[in-house]
Amino acid sequence: MIPIHEYLPVNLLAASFNNTAAAYKFYWFLAILDEVENGHYHIPKQRIFVGMVAASWYTINYFHISFGKQDQLHDKVKEIATIEGINIDEDRNKIKQRLSNSNLLATQKLLWHFDKQVPHRFLSPWFSSIAENRNSVYQASQFFENNCLYAVDQTHITINPIWIDYLSKNSGILKSFCYWKLSLYLQKHNPNVPDIPNKLIKPAKRNSLVKQRKVWNIVIEELGGVDCIYTNQKLYKDDFAVEHFIPYAFVSHDLLWNLIPANPSFNSTKSDKLPQMDIYFDAFYHLQKTAIEIIKYKIPKEKLLEDYLSIFPDLESVKELPAEYKLKFKTTIEPLITIASNNGFKYMF
Repeated sequence: MIPIHEYLPVNLLAASFNNTAAAYKFYWFLAILDEVENGHYHIPKQRIFVGMVAASWYTINYFHISFGKQDQLHDKVKEIATIEGINIDEDRNKIKQRLSNSNLLATQKLLWHFDKQVPHRFLSPWFSSIAENRNSVYQASQFFENNCLYAVDQTHITINPIWIDYLSKNSGILKSFCYWKLSLYLQKHNPNVPDIPNKLIKPAKRNSLVKQRKVWNIVIEELGGVDCIYTNQKLYKDDFAVEHFIPYAFVSHDLLWNLIPANPSFNSTKSDKLPQMDIYFDAFYHLQKTAIEIIKYKIPKEKLLEDYLSIFPDLESVKELPAEYKLKFKTTIEPLITIASNNGFKYMF
């Protein structure tokens, strides 16, 4: 729930996110809150549109989250990324700066696509009887009728003065509410994609893989080296990259069952591409099986062994992995790769 207020119709603000058929409203409101936090109350629409694109950039371009068939935000942001040549994991402020200064007509046209619906439709709860009529909503908002959140015209929105203090003091809570609603919306359209809430914003930094590297160093030292499953080059202690078999951009975790040592230069080239199961799974599983057996023998109390328990609940009771474990592993990984491919992740070759 959003914070209540004695005089403001906060129920109407909350209602703006009910029965949402597209993600525009979430990002429109998040961009407005960013402006209010910076003390801006008479806001150019163009700047809000840029904020919408920047806020959704990482979710769309890096994590490849689907926004549903009716939602065009996803496609427009993809088009802007192609036209402007901006990196898929670029910093949000740099994206804003780049788009704000862009003179490309195609980019401007895509940004102003967002003007067709969201500025007046967001105000629908305040103007339910005329919600479908863009011009009528624009006109009524000029006088802040029904204590609506903002006035809107062809180029700007102006925050209703009676809402400024509420938005400023509660911006953090309101953003959390908006992201919660957004995560529910996206989960509905991505039912098999893991960890949607952590794919809404770019993390400050990725988690360290020092512990996972230490475990693989023990395995490699025990074996005297291992072959990279992609290049067949021999890998030695401290001379390898810790590689996500299924891309981190999809699974959004660093569990050991998805990590293997790999040739560093190949790992950089592979990036967030998917491995072909028919080519690489056997070698991947053999490496994982060998690693599990060595870890259980050399460092049986290693906490990272718990990463495998979701696949092999009885792992603690076996010394050598039985043959049926291979099928268990495959039936865990194969659907994830298929879903990732369906969401837009590309295969290596």
